[in-house]
Amino acid sequence: MSQRDMSYAAVMARKNDIMKSSMGMDYEKYISSPVAFDYEAMMRDTGYTMDEIFRIQQETKVGNTPLYELRNLTEAVRQISPPGKGATILVKDEAANASGSFKARRASISAYEAAHKGYAGMVAATSGNYGAAVASQAAQRKLKCIIVQEVYDSRGIGQPEIVEKGRACEAYGAEVLKLTVGPELFYMLLRTLEETGFFNASLYTPFGIRGVESLGVEIAEQTRARYHRDPDAVIITHAGGGNLTGTARGLLHAGSCATRIVACSVNLQGLHMASDHDFNRKSFTTGHTGFGVPFATWPDRVDVPRNAARSLRYMDEYQLVTQGEVFYITELLTKIEGLERGPAGNISLTAAVALARQMEREQVVVVQETEYTGAGKHQNSQLSFARENGIEIRRGDPLDDIPGKTIIIPEKLEQVQGKSQDIDRLRLEYLQNAGKQLAPSLWSESDISFLALDIKKTPDWIRENFLSLPQNNEHLERTNG
Repeated sequence: MSQRDMSYAAVMARKNDIMKSSMGMDYEKYISSPVAFDYEAMMRDTGYTMDEIFRIQQETKVGNTPLYELRNLTEAVRQISPPGKGATILVKDEAANASGSFKARRASISAYEAAHKGYAGMVAATSGNYGAAVASQAAQRKLKCIIVQEVYDSRGIGQPEIVEKGRACEAYGAEVLKLTVGPELFYMLLRTLEETGFFNASLYTPFGIRGVESLGVEIAEQTRARYHRDPDAVIITHAGGGNLTGTARGLLHAGSCATRIVACSVNLQGLHMASDHDFNRKSFTTGHTGFGVPFATWPDRVDVPRNAARSLRYMDEYQLVTQGEVFYITELLTKIEGLERGPAGNISLTAAVALARQMEREQVVVVQETEYTGAGKHQNSQLSFARENGIEIRRGDPLDDIPGKTIIIPEKLEQVQGKSQDIDRLRLEYLQNAGKQLAPSLWSESDISFLALDIKKTPDWIRENFLSLPQNNEHLERTNG
């Protein structure tokens, strides 16, 4: 018998077959064109009701996390807000989950599914928190676990946060394949899945997104129980989109349809997410624009045939904050609220501070997550590492921040302002990317309807703002006869 070709080209050529066997899910039945598929059918076919999701998560120490009112921070915000402004700030403390982040919700359903289908183990590619969540859930379901992790640049130097996350994965019993940054991550994932026959616990499967839905339901129910109203806004850290998608779907499931969904990322514009040169010039390994923008403008760039994380479908606003603003709020949360939480989990809190100043005092804004901290994840470790890599760190106006060159920490709370992104520009970029998959002149009415849902607009908006452009108006001429 000839040995299977394990070269990069050969493994990548087998990716669809590998994916199908590693999840037991046939994506092809949902796909109607290069740009459209039956999203809701794919989500339903996970087969889990919300009650079942809650039951599964309770078995493995996930969910039912506390919702805290940040009284001192709210008061501090009101002191710098216009009269009558300064919404109450609540935080959902997801550090209380097993493994210390909301990603335990994401991993819980995948682990249950893997065990239910008879897989011996799980594999995931991740920078860290999700890997720890998968390892924790696998341990509780008596499954083996392999985590494929980008840890180092070409010099063999790893960020303290990523190294810390790798240690956490190993502590839960996982084998960690530590790679340098580059294209080999997906190759190693596919190769490991094929060689082991383990379950693909990808971040972007319907199982993972369904697991996060419980978070949105809990936010709605806990806010109603305490304040007798739905949250006016929920602020969600946005990277690959699963956090936002799952939470928003949960809020909708609970009937919280008027709640404003606000995405938030750290502004690292100019630093490429996969660049060896830029790898160690980022203090945030996820939750930044290097993931948030490209994943919003084309979700299907990931390791599954169709990404279940579709952030533009649910997003109402997109806020950017600076690294320095996040570090400032992380320290402030510790000093005035007695909660020491990891900086990456405080991205959305930073945006909430800025938005609360603009909202009415009687309104409620919910910060959707926290995450654990310690050792390499602590802000002091990250700032020390930044200095070692030539980043200038100083106090001042965060608006002067230059990603990869400076981290400017505010001197006072008033300087935490955030910056609004133009979502319509992102929507148009999404449509441009869809046009690369299938020429706009070939889009059917069902394609346009799908794309409209995927960017939270109407088909007429697409026709008026995209297809009417000279380079795309052939479709309109054809359909209008």
